[in-house]
Amino acid sequence: MNNHHVYDMIIVGGGAGGYTAALYAARAGLDTLVLEKLYAGGQMTQTHQIDNYPGFPEGIDGFDLSMRMQQQAERFGVNTLLTEVTGVNLQASPKEINTAEGLLLARTVVLATGAGPRKLGLPHEDELLGRGVAYCATCDGMFYRGKTVVVIGGGNTAAADALHLSRIAAKVIVVHRRDSLRATKIYHEPLFAAPNVEFRWNSVVTRILHGEVVTGVRLRDVNTGEESELACDGVFVSVGRVPATELFRDQVALDENGYIAAGESTETSVPGVYAVGDVRSKAVRQIVTAVSDGAVAVHHAEEYLANR
Repeated sequence: MNNHHVYDMIIVGGGAGGYTAALYAARAGLDTLVLEKLYAGGQMTQTHQIDNYPGFPEGIDGFDLSMRMQQQAERFGVNTLLTEVTGVNLQASPKEINTAEGLLLARTVVLATGAGPRKLGLPHEDELLGRGVAYCATCDGMFYRGKTVVVIGGGNTAAADALHLSRIAAKVIVVHRRDSLRATKIYHEPLFAAPNVEFRWNSVVTRILHGEVVTGVRLRDVNTGEESELACDGVFVSVGRVPATELFRDQVALDENGYIAAGESTETSVPGVYAVGDVRSKAVRQIVTAVSDGAVAVHHAEEYLANR
């Protein structure tokens, strides 16, 4: 596949940020290629009902929204190649992207590989996704209005999720392996003041109880080893996220959590390389912020190309 063709922009990852960058790049006249390992959409394809993306008053299925984004970008001439990226040389000129299909070359590169939720690794966890197991309170909290949910974790993500769910669910039970929250102090007062939030300290979930859907969890006290069962309608796993940055570890600067260090300009430590969406260091990781990143990246990529 190495025919020495040099694309203006190659986008690694076909999620919301990636296809928005592709759309803006193509409309700007840039020769643009999207590389996606499996299918368009990334994390949003796992959400059956998206209600917080503007323009869809009745909500939209995540897979459907993904397909629409891909089709819109391709309408303006974007090409998509379904292949796995095996290595990159972002310092080269032009920049080199090694794939299962061969070597590809580009003047600019957008990294849009996203981040996945850190899982518990419990039996049946994957098959219960969407049937009581969730990883995004903002995305899926509405399905548990008036119900009982368990939030697993004690950091900022877990605290924010618990606080969000406390406005929706009848009861929120936070399960944390320590005897206090690791979350910053700003979350403590509102969580402890919420009348429908309970805490199970020094506890870990050892099993998700279920029939066709989640019915509860089994807990183990980390100090005594005593086990107990807790009935619930949903389990929100909030034990962190894992950015998909392994390929870029020696190529661009990463922050202390492994995300690509790129500010609101989306520019990385390497000129002509941009990071968009969940893979980038940022405070809020939502579809709408990934879309914004995609547009910003192309703006700066155009400036970069114009000055060369």
